[in-house]
Amino acid sequence: MSPADPSAAPADPSTASAAHRLTGLVAALRAHGFGIGTGETVDAGQALEAVGFTDRERVREALAATLLHGERQRAVFDQVFDLYFPLGHTGTAGSYENTPADLAALRERLTEALGDADGAALDRLAAEAVSGFGGFGSTAGSDGWSSYQTLARVRPETLLARVRERGGAVRGAEDPEFTERLLDDDIRRRIEAFRERVRTEARRRVAERQGRDRVARRAVAGTADGVDFLLAGRAQLDELRRTVRPLARKLATRLAARRRRAARGEIDLRRTLRASLSTGGVPVRPVLRRRRPRRPELVLLCDVSGSVTGFAQFTMLLVQALHDQFSRVRVFAFVNRVDEVTGLIARDAADPAALGDRILAEAELTGWHGQSDYGTALGEFADRYAEAIGPRTVVFVLGDARTNGSDPNLAALKRIADRARRVHWLNPEEPSLWGTGDSVAPAYAGLVEMRPCRNARQLGALIGRLLPV
Repeated sequence: MSPADPSAAPADPSTASAAHRLTGLVAALRAHGFGIGTGETVDAGQALEAVGFTDRERVREALAATLLHGERQRAVFDQVFDLYFPLGHTGTAGSYENTPADLAALRERLTEALGDADGAALDRLAAEAVSGFGGFGSTAGSDGWSSYQTLARVRPETLLARVRERGGAVRGAEDPEFTERLLDDDIRRRIEAFRERVRTEARRRVAERQGRDRVARRAVAGTADGVDFLLAGRAQLDELRRTVRPLARKLATRLAARRRRAARGEIDLRRTLRASLSTGGVPVRPVLRRRRPRRPELVLLCDVSGSVTGFAQFTMLLVQALHDQFSRVRVFAFVNRVDEVTGLIARDAADPAALGDRILAEAELTGWHGQSDYGTALGEFADRYAEAIGPRTVVFVLGDARTNGSDPNLAALKRIADRARRVHWLNPEEPSLWGTGDSVAPAYAGLVEMRPCRNARQLGALIGRLLPV
């Protein structure tokens, strides 16, 4: 690889250093679930050799073009890239170690930079803000750096009016109010970009102290399919819902391939030996026992109470998108009562964000209290919907198995397991929490297969592996 200009973005850009940074970047992205092979890594190295290191943004785009498989991965890639190829500390960007003595002076310069949309100045100010107001620890030297502490002191979001005043009133426009609103939106985007610069600078400094690999794995938020179901916020759940269709297409392709392989069947030993008589007893052409293709029936039994509801909704939408892969799909939801919601899911497929509210509003899921009661729900399902389960039915139970102290009704789960071809219980809690508090997960796991399923990536892998063909 070509040596870089020392004033360029990556510091110490020797060939060995660049290769080390590239392999570290690839390893960190793989830890976040990116499928990056050896060939793509080689392509990335050749791209670096082609673009050089004089322009950091060209380096970023070259690596993104060779390593990423989709736009959804870009946010994570940018954060990891900033750790392994950080802004330089010398050259045109100036010294990033200047500590501002006056917060008011820093805010004034920040106002000017935001008004001018000066990216280089905003980079400098972000570094100076972290140096001056983000350090914590001993007075002799900072033990760490905090973007939260920096932003709490600088408060860039309060500069909107000052930036607008500095730019002057909007004149000559047919609709000044609309134009001012557009200007305000633009300023807010610049402020948010500055906040992200501060976060990036704080991560970079922490990475220098603790190691890039550790920070890249722990301090960088992963893609939506790696977010813990129980910890996901509204925005992350919305992002997860947008991944349903691509994940369903991938799983459908995988299931179809498994079905084609299974359709070939096993070797029919008796017919193979008989056919081998014509070739001197050598089984040149094995005879296969053909299987009749039969798509399985699927039943989902989902707890939609509390924090588990995001997990249940995502799985419902995924199964709805995969409905062509099964001969029949039925979906049931419960809190402490059970009701079938198959029709609601098909109707709300175009508006997944409203699915949870529609289920809670239209289905009869609660009795005299609003807490989940697995024992009552399992018993009601076994009594009312026994016809939904047969020898070809695979049942997925979705829930954390926390009964709020009520009877777990193990007999009802056993009745369901005895009627079904297979029962899989997907639990969004980590196994170390099973059996703690009001969790009866170990008792249920003694009757059916219980597996941890904490994010969309694990869910896709489990469905692709557990479903029969």
